[in-house]
Amino acid sequence: MKPHSFLFLFPIFALAYSAHIEPVKLTSDCRQDSSLFTVEEYYRKQVVRIPMRDGTKLHTHIYIPLDDSQKYAILMNRTPYSVFPYGEDTVKSSLGPSLLLAKRGYIFVYQDVRGKFMSEGEFVNVRPYTEQGVNENTDTYDTIEWLLANLSNHNGKVGLWGISYPGFYTSMGIINSHPAIAAASPQAPIADWFWDDVHHNGAFSFQLSFTFLSSFGQKRERPTTRWSSPFSFPDNDKYQFFKQIGPLSNVNKHFFNNQIDFWNDIAEHPNYDHFWQTRNILPHLKNIQCAVLTVGGLFDAEDLYGAWQTYGAIERQNPGIDNIIVMGPWSHGAWSRESGNQLGDAHFGSNTSAYYQKNIEFPFFEFYLYGGKRPDFPEARIFETGTNTWRTFDSWPPAKTVDFTLFLHADSSLSSVPSTKNRKLIAFKSNPAKPVPYTQENNVRWGKRFMAEDQRFLVNRKDVLQFMSPVLQVNQSIAGSIEADLWVSTSRSAADWIVKIIDVHPKNGTPSSGDQTGPQIMVRWEILRGRFRNSFSHPEPFTSRKPTRIVIKLQDVLHTFKKGHRIMVQIQSSFFPFFDINPQTYVDNIFQAQRSDFKKAKHKVYCSDTYPSKIVFRKWNPPALQD
Repeated sequence: MKPHSFLFLFPIFALAYSAHIEPVKLTSDCRQDSSLFTVEEYYRKQVVRIPMRDGTKLHTHIYIPLDDSQKYAILMNRTPYSVFPYGEDTVKSSLGPSLLLAKRGYIFVYQDVRGKFMSEGEFVNVRPYTEQGVNENTDTYDTIEWLLANLSNHNGKVGLWGISYPGFYTSMGIINSHPAIAAASPQAPIADWFWDDVHHNGAFSFQLSFTFLSSFGQKRERPTTRWSSPFSFPDNDKYQFFKQIGPLSNVNKHFFNNQIDFWNDIAEHPNYDHFWQTRNILPHLKNIQCAVLTVGGLFDAEDLYGAWQTYGAIERQNPGIDNIIVMGPWSHGAWSRESGNQLGDAHFGSNTSAYYQKNIEFPFFEFYLYGGKRPDFPEARIFETGTNTWRTFDSWPPAKTVDFTLFLHADSSLSSVPSTKNRKLIAFKSNPAKPVPYTQENNVRWGKRFMAEDQRFLVNRKDVLQFMSPVLQVNQSIAGSIEADLWVSTSRSAADWIVKIIDVHPKNGTPSSGDQTGPQIMVRWEILRGRFRNSFSHPEPFTSRKPTRIVIKLQDVLHTFKKGHRIMVQIQSSFFPFFDINPQTYVDNIFQAQRSDFKKAKHKVYCSDTYPSKIVFRKWNPPALQD
């Protein structure tokens, strides 16, 4: 698609592309003041149990506009997180992806997925797609069939949407699409739990998985309207709490008592084996016949991989459909509940969430579910951090990029010129008893601010290497993936490697020099569990002290390092407690490591002509901004 920017200038509460379709009839006061809009005043609720092809009944809430003078599209959300509130006499405080869609008027459908809350059946985490039998795809299909046959005031078109886990169900629902599905928006969708949520490149997301599964993972004895009780942390010091747990094997000994089935599954499958491979949805995203809007946050600590990869898989495997991606400066799902003008120590200059809801999400569902004049949807709309600018592209990654390489040097500098010296390296000691904290935030729930946090809090850590470029004389813009191509070694047989890309701002507006800098805002980071450097299915130890090449692929970015700023790369071997501590002694299953396996180690990063370590960016020349 040709890249264009579009901004609708007519009142947002009266949007309608088709002349014969009107929004839900609201008072003029309600249009001006969203606080006057109440669900019960404009919708009625119906509670049903919809039978699936195997006889299992799924608990479903349907919100139908009271105004029956027109027909409405169906907009459905399938969730493992409860369709609360239960009962026909209580309603949600808001409906749909945003207030704009609730005011426009849709038949909103919320469904407890199989085996969760009030739905019958057995719940399976990220249930694999299968050609035979029942799965989340067939449950979506059967639900749509029932809705079309039993609701009288629909227009025959169905849309799906969901954020995070519900985003996974949205993706599942459009495989071999039901003919009535006209539009779907998987938002921050799970794609593959060896790279989303539970792991990053095989490293185990300890804090997130423990906190999430301690409640979500509890067994349900019978259908219920209540969440399981959350884990009661002894205090709010997450770093100390998770450090005191010790080896991962202590989780079941002291906390879960083998009662969290999926925790046990994770522990039994430390490598990318059949268990994880069958839960990878990406190869199955085929025969999709509807328009797709994939949405993600550039600072999503949970499902950043899922958003990029879902869009890419749909693009490759479904030629000819309208497939769109939007990536904004958001944490996980923030576009639906926060303004999006700031995250951590980064400021984005505007209410990016409102912009997205008004100019992207609303027109997407409006056009594909109600018709009218087609908006000019670009293929990709990505927020450029650094300049705080929405950019449009006719493909992603952009076609016109060139490699831009920065080499690491033993004097802690970054340069586009490779080292000409041999046997140059930087070493650091890694102590499992003193892992590097991933953030200054100190609470038991996994963080989100850290994704754009000022990294100066690590300035005194000797186990965090820093490499810095000279002050930039011109803007340097990058678009697409980043690749850390490193030569490393360890004195032990196992190690994790974390690479962070940081935008170093001038101090008090003056270009920085030496160690005196302004904010050091993280742009992107990634981890690689070193045992998986050659294969995620067949791990292998390091040979002690042997220089070894590792390649870490960081998720896509669109960022401009401004003139007067500097580019920094940090390398470390722990990121705690977001990820578990690597014992640094190779064991077949890290979930079975003993306290005696945890050893201090000396790690080295090589910066020589024989073993050149480098960061490869994709340089992009953005069009000039209009004043």
